[in-house]
Parts: sequence; structure tokens; C-alpha cells
Amino acid sequence: MLVLGIETSCDETAAAVIEDGRRVRADVVASQILVHAEYGGVVPEVASRQHLATVVPVVRGALAQAGVRLADLDGIAVTCGPGLVGALLVGVETAKALAYALDRPLVGVNHLAGHLAAVFLEQPAIPAPPPYPHLALLVSGGHTALFRLEGPAEVRQIGATRDDAAGEAFDKVAKLLGLGYPGGVRIDKLSAGGNPQALHFPRALAGKDDLDFSFSGLKTAVATEIARRAPDEAALPDFCASFQAAVVDVLVRKSRRALTRERLGDLVVCGGVAANRGLRAALAAAGQEDGFRLYIPSPRYCTDNAAMIGAAGSSMLARGVRSTLALSVDPGLSVASVAA
Repeated sequence: MLVLGIETSCDETAAAVIEDGRRVRADVVASQILVHAEYGGVVPEVASRQHLATVVPVVRGALAQAGVRLADLDGIAVTCGPGLVGALLVGVETAKALAYALDRPLVGVNHLAGHLAAVFLEQPAIPAPPPYPHLALLVSGGHTALFRLEGPAEVRQIGATRDDAAGEAFDKVAKLLGLGYPGGVRIDKLSAGGNPQALHFPRALAGKDDLDFSFSGLKTAVATEIARRAPDEAALPDFCASFQAAVVDVLVRKSRRALTRERLGDLVVCGGVAANRGLRAALAAAGQEDGFRLYIPSPRYCTDNAAMIGAAGSSMLARGVRSTLALSVDPGLSVASVAA
């Protein structure tokens, strides 16, 4: 089964061709980083216009890379939420037009379900997919949550952030430090040469016996420290390492607690922040200490891409899930529909 996946939820225009739900035949991404860098963040209207200009060339590029024609496709999968409404509309309307013209089944995919499915793509980082049931930590710019997955259509959220997402905290702190956009990558690189114990930043809800997260207080503490004594270039590595440690410590601690509470031995980590080297190293060390198996996609499949949408869509199509041409976008699509 060949499925075309389309992803335009934020600032990446992406298309991919997935074979039988796992094999990536093509994966094309047109990044808007340079476009939004001068603004210090994503501008929704600008993102939408960029998607309009690039979506057709990106789809054509994916088909050419895969060596297939439109007529060879067996289905179309597209992100329908959550995300920026204008950006989502470009992808959904493109997918609907293709499905109608080709008379192929269409399925709208929750962006979060796409992240959860990325681990099932064939890739060097994951020689074998995780068994069910397993725990998943989804950590990105817009979401930080823990899920228990009994199967591809049985997903239950067991923890989430009460305010800001971890990825949003990375980007906000990077902006306060003048590191540019996207800032999470810069913080990760600077942290590699710093001392994570140089400064002590708060770990919210660390002692609570729950599985929720909170990062707003950490952002406030960082802003207060910068206002009091802004780090110079020499002090930046220590500052970044200390901030990153505060985020990573909480993510690892809650994941370990969830694995114990749910009596699970397999942890999937996905979302853009899963590409963070500090987080990957800390989770690997925790896995060796606790004995759980860790599954993290290659960095390119952690950030937004269409391969994960194609993978999730393939699973949905195989289960008989279909969307009509009345499919609409939902910028606030909840985690409750992840298991659709």
C-alpha cells in the first residue's frame, strides 16, 4: 500500500510516500526557518503564504523521489490539526483535491498521532518497532504529554503539561538570551560545553506524585536571572546547560515514574524536543539503570515531517478509517482524537 502523507501544521511544508506503513519511499521537507528567523518566531500569515507557494513542488518532489505516479497511490493522509489554521488549510485542501481527482481514500490525521507513529518507520535508529503496550513521551513546541498505548487505536493520556510545553520553554529562553530562532538547537549545542550544575533552576512538580508537567515557573526563573545578571558569551554554555538540565530532569523523572506506575518496560520518545542530545543521553542512562527499552526516532523524524503522517494514516486506512471531502481543520484538535 502506497500512501502520500502531507504535513503543513506549522512552518514545514512536507510530503512523503510511505509503503506498507513502514518503509519511507520518499520524504521531502521545505523548511521555513530562514523566512521566520528575522521575526524571532513563526508568523502564521507568512507561514500560510509559504505553504501555498511550496506545497505543489514538494508533493511533486516526493513522487519523483519515490519513483511513483499519482495514479500509483492507494490513499492520501494529511494533518488536520492541531496547528496554525491557515497552514493546516493549505495541506488539507491540497489533499482533498488529490483524493477527489484520483478517487482515492482520504484520512485526516491528528498531528500528535503522527509523532507517536514516527517510531514505526524503518530507520537505522530503530531496527525493530516497540511492542504494545508501551509508554510514550511526546515532547514538542506545543505539547508535553505522557501516553499509554495498548495498540494503534488504543491511546490514553496519563499526564500532560499544565501550562507551557517544554519546546516552547526552549524557544522562549533562547529568545531571551538572543540566540535567534529556532533556539532549542542553539541551547542544546551550547549546553554540550557547559556545567549543568553552575546554576540551579526550579524543577516544577518534581516532588508531586503525579505525571503532569509545568514549565512556566522555569521560564520566569530564567527571565529573572537574566534581568539580574545577563550571561556574557563565556557564561552562556553554563547558563544553557543549567536550564536544559532543569527541563531534562523533569522529563526523565516523570517518564520513569510513569513506567513504574503503569508497569511497562518500553518507552517511546517523540516530538521535536526528542532530537535534543541532552534528553536522549539522559534517557539512555536511565534506561540502563532501570532496565527499560528506549525507542527514539532519528532526529529528522522527531521534528515535523510527512513520513510520520503517512505512517499514522496508513494504519488508519488499514483499519478502515476514512474522511470525507467535508474534512475540515481543527487548530485546537485535542489529544482525545489521537486514537481515531
